[in-house]
Amino acid sequence: MPTGGVGRGGPQDSMTERIIVIGGGAGGLELTVKLARRTRRRASVEVLLVDKNPTHIWKPLFHEVATGSMNSYHDEASYRMLARKHGFGFVLGRVTAVDNTARRVTLAPVEDGSGHRILGARTLDYTHLVVAVGSQSNDFGIDGVLAHSRALDSREEAERFHRNFTAHLHRTNADERRESRLSVVIVGGGATGVELAADMHNVVRRLGEYGFPDFSTDRLEVSIIEAAPGLLPRLPERIGRSVREELERIGVRVHTDTKVSRVLPEAVETSGGQRIAAHMSVWAAGVKAPAFLAESGFPTDRLGRIEVERTLEVRGLENVFAIGDCAAFSSEDGTEVPPRAQAAHQMASIAARNVLARREGRAAKPFVYRDFGSLVNLSSYSTVGNLMGNLVRGTVFVEGRIARVVYLSLYRLHQAAVHGPFSTLLIMLGDRIYKATRAEVKLH
Repeated sequence: MPTGGVGRGGPQDSMTERIIVIGGGAGGLELTVKLARRTRRRASVEVLLVDKNPTHIWKPLFHEVATGSMNSYHDEASYRMLARKHGFGFVLGRVTAVDNTARRVTLAPVEDGSGHRILGARTLDYTHLVVAVGSQSNDFGIDGVLAHSRALDSREEAERFHRNFTAHLHRTNADERRESRLSVVIVGGGATGVELAADMHNVVRRLGEYGFPDFSTDRLEVSIIEAAPGLLPRLPERIGRSVREELERIGVRVHTDTKVSRVLPEAVETSGGQRIAAHMSVWAAGVKAPAFLAESGFPTDRLGRIEVERTLEVRGLENVFAIGDCAAFSSEDGTEVPPRAQAAHQMASIAARNVLARREGRAAKPFVYRDFGSLVNLSSYSTVGNLMGNLVRGTVFVEGRIARVVYLSLYRLHQAAVHGPFSTLLIMLGDRIYKATRAEVKLH
């Protein structure tokens, strides 16, 4: 079995089983750590994580990377460091195809930032496979989206947006015409869209402290376009109303029941004929799974997501699982499991158990999604959402400080699953020290 990477010890030909996890996002990384911890005493089992990036950042934080509220180099976690700590192997590369007959995955060549090839195309054989590649933006075939809009699907895209956003801040600030504005249009009123809008306003509100004395929130025009009747259409209506009120209070323009017909270099056009000026436009209107899944012969739905059984096993395939945003899973009542970090976290736990159960000849356990509620963080302005399930009796609407604490705890729970509880405590201490010595806004 060629590996293209380093295992956790011993000659490669001594490995009789190889569990490959494709994708090191919230679910994939947690799953890999769980599998490695449970198999590290078994010399015949190798756990490999494959990802196109060398480091991990929690995807719900990409909007903070985009605005400069978070320094991605501080909050990233090295896959190789985690591999050494937990005992799994890491292979750098983007998967382009999966051969489920030969049980083999194909990786594209890896190049550096200058276009020089670092690694050639490779293949990896597996005995068990878990696909956790997440999702990407869905442009729905609308003209101009790919050419003129930014998505926040990856760290690279978030950092590219940040560089562009910072450049526009400098240009607008240097413009002596006080009536000049920086216009940003966000297409999509889901969590990414509303959190990005609030965070941009929060950053601009702080610019006076960092050498932009003439730049205030009055010179920032942020518009959100949502095709549904309200913001956050997947969440309870009360949350959407509360978020809209807060966004409009700080100056965000909200257009609901509005569809986009075309994206231009400096404007977004709606199906109703309205033309909204945009120095920058962000596409956050929907998601789909990567195209290589359907091209590889996986059973997929209309969004390209892999169809899975109740045990998270891929329909019609043996020893192959899918979790997270790329998995099409519906609860017993027919409700689709939403593409959220909490769903990926829950799937990771069951998938880890089921992968090991199948290799030992035991029955797999059905996955049951438990919705513990949803929270939306509007930067320093507010945090709103609902708590439900086992956390409280019934459903409770929360906002303000309590909601903020719960929201932050979700990230800490993810860190605990990846690093361990003690290491997470040290990370939290380090974060406090780091924040006390750095600028709160990254403008470079």
